[in-house]
Amino acid sequence: MTASSVPSRGIMFRPVGTGDSTTIVVDDEHVVQVDLHDMAQADLEGAVVTPVVDELAACLPKRDGRPYLAVFVLTHADQDHCRGFADLLEAVTIGELWATPRLWREYEDADTVICDDARAFQEEAERRVEATRAAVARGDRPKSGDRILVVGYDTDREQHAYADLPAEYLTGPGHPVTALDGDDMSAAFEAFIHAPFAADCAAARNETSLALQVTLRDPGGADGRVLLLGDLAHDTIMKIFNFSEAKKREGRLAWDVLLAPHHCSKHVMYRDGELQQDVLDALERHARENAIIVASCMPVPARNDAGDNPPHAKAKARYLQIVDRESQFICTQEWPDPDQPSPVVFGLTADGLTLLHPSVLDDGVQALGAAAKAAGEAAGPDGAAVGVLIMLAAAAGAGLAHWLSKRRAAPKPDRSSGLDQAQRAVTAARGRDTAPRQPVGFGRQ
Repeated sequence: MTASSVPSRGIMFRPVGTGDSTTIVVDDEHVVQVDLHDMAQADLEGAVVTPVVDELAACLPKRDGRPYLAVFVLTHADQDHCRGFADLLEAVTIGELWATPRLWREYEDADTVICDDARAFQEEAERRVEATRAAVARGDRPKSGDRILVVGYDTDREQHAYADLPAEYLTGPGHPVTALDGDDMSAAFEAFIHAPFAADCAAARNETSLALQVTLRDPGGADGRVLLLGDLAHDTIMKIFNFSEAKKREGRLAWDVLLAPHHCSKHVMYRDGELQQDVLDALERHARENAIIVASCMPVPARNDAGDNPPHAKAKARYLQIVDRESQFICTQEWPDPDQPSPVVFGLTADGLTLLHPSVLDDGVQALGAAAKAAGEAAGPDGAAVGVLIMLAAAAGAGLAHWLSKRRAAPKPDRSSGLDQAQRAVTAARGRDTAPRQPVGFGRQ
């Protein structure tokens, strides 16, 4: 692999237990983080220790001397989707937040228990709403760092300050988003909003998850599509498929990579103990050739005890019926080796989204380093893009200190280089029906 052959955009899932954390690299200036679970330390023997915020801050591009994350998306306020957000807010500049209305409803209910980082997220969202209202009143637009996009509709929206925001700061199911922190990225990126639905605004928190189809595009015409369905269960997922199929929007359901909803939970395809074949048929119907399912979770057991979910063996078995080969189902905590898991990284190549094996990523780092020395710059035009996929995987897999030492040894570029890395985290201290038999991750609140 040469430096010029390294993908400039892609998506990464990190092995951090049962939970979600997804990093989307759009180009060398725009990185999107969907959910966060920072694992700066762990109290479970053998747990993966992942200082997500530190790694992300070290590898992001710089704006005004600070690490810059274009967009942070919170699908819902469970702890394993937002842990570390307060630290992230201090460590980096977040250009734009995407938030669903549900947290406003929970934040103002004294009887609802939400974790400290969810509160930090909501307070930041409230601040940005007020900053946006003030900018609009001046006849201006909010600056980067103050931007917010409220995604979804709530029947009690008139009680909240975001209700009177201009339409450009509000969106919901059935609409695409192509701007990131005010920049038109339509040539390279699109997020089509599938959920939350207005009818679910007061449903269980998992059923108000933000659900997206993310499309990455290459200048050469290739594209890659990823379904991120949060912690949704069967009924809401089928609502998504039924609605878009009725609207003749099958393309919005296509996927090369599916992040298994709710960490390989059986509630996706079982209801009251009965298999629901319709959701499996719908997923298979819209899978593209050689599609891959990623389960962001601890290793899936051969069998589960009652109430032990997620991950669940029955869910894995059903997913294996959708893909052609067992290798097309990847558990983050087992890739490529359960004794030494590495990030699951997909790069957008001429062949579409391509799974990059850790050995290929290592080769890419070495090739980039050689090219950087030869060119007399740290990353070069293609290298900056590599930082997004390769460097972030290097920091996670080979170790942050190792990657930083490589970077310090290379000559400095004309501008802050960078990019990426990413991702994060998860574990599991939340959206499940019962407590796990064994703690996953580190803090338990």
